[in-house]
Amino acid sequence: MYFDNETFAVVADAFSKQSKNFDAYEERNPILQWMRSVVHQHTLKFIHPGDRLLELNAGTGIDAVFFAQRGVHVHATDIASGMIEQLREKTVRLSLQKYIRIEERSFADLEGLPLQSFDHIFSNFGGLNCAENPDVVIRQLHRLLKPGGTVTFVVMPPVCPWEMAFMLKGNFRLAFRRLKRNGTRANVEGIHFTSYYFTPARLVKIFGDKYRLLSLRGLGCVAPPPYFEKFPARFPQLFTILKKIDQRFSHRFPFNRWADHFILTMHYAPPQGSLT
Repeated sequence: MYFDNETFAVVADAFSKQSKNFDAYEERNPILQWMRSVVHQHTLKFIHPGDRLLELNAGTGIDAVFFAQRGVHVHATDIASGMIEQLREKTVRLSLQKYIRIEERSFADLEGLPLQSFDHIFSNFGGLNCAENPDVVIRQLHRLLKPGGTVTFVVMPPVCPWEMAFMLKGNFRLAFRRLKRNGTRANVEGIHFTSYYFTPARLVKIFGDKYRLLSLRGLGCVAPPPYFEKFPARFPQLFTILKKIDQRFSHRFPFNRWADHFILTMHYAPPQGSLT
C-alpha cells in the first residue's frame, strides 16, 4: 500500500473538506469544464452503453454521472468520505442507482473487487499523482480487467509549459515544482500532503507487455491550467484560439508529454494462454 495510515488519513481529510466546494468551483471555472469535456469525448471512443467501468478517485461523481447517463455501469470508488457522501446524494437525486455503485476504497487496495469483471478502468485529473509508487496501483489492474479492456488515466506530468513560464517572473519555485525528485507539497483546503509527477513513458513501462498503448494526448499543453480561472473572461478570443491549437496538436510530441495533464489510454491484451 503506497499510503501509510497517517498519510492515508491526511489525504482523505483534505479531499473530504474540498468536497463541499468541489462542484461549485467547476461550475465557475470554464477551463476546468473544457478540460473535463475533452476527457469525456476522448474516453467515449472506448466506452459503450452496457459496459462496466471501475472509477478510481471518483470524487463527487461528475464523471460517474456523465458515464451513467450514457448507459455505462460505474463502480465508483474514492478514499474521502466527504466525496463519497456527495456522490451518494447526487446518485439518488438523479435516480442513477441502477447504474452507479459506490464504495469508499483506496486505489492502493483493490482487493475484494470482482475479478475480470470490468471493461474499463478510469481515473481523472491527477488522482494517480497522490501515489508515490504508481506501480502499486497499476499492477492490480489486470486482475480486474476483462481481456480487451482499457485503462484511461489523466495524470499530471513533470513538465507544464505554463508553469515553466513563471521563471520569467522570477518565480522559480512554481516554475520547477513538478521536477522535485521526492515530490511536491500540495495544499488542499489548508491540509498539506505530497504529490508526485510521472512521465507517460514511466507509466507505460509499469503497465508492461500485457498492455499496449492506444492513445496519448496532452491536456492543457497550450491552453492555460484551471487555476488561471479568470483568463477566459479577460481574454475570451485568445482562450478560444488556444483551445483549438491545444486540441489540434495534443496528440503530437512534445505536446502529448508537456502539458498540465496528459490522457493515457492502455489496452489490456494478454497473450493467449497466459495467466492473468
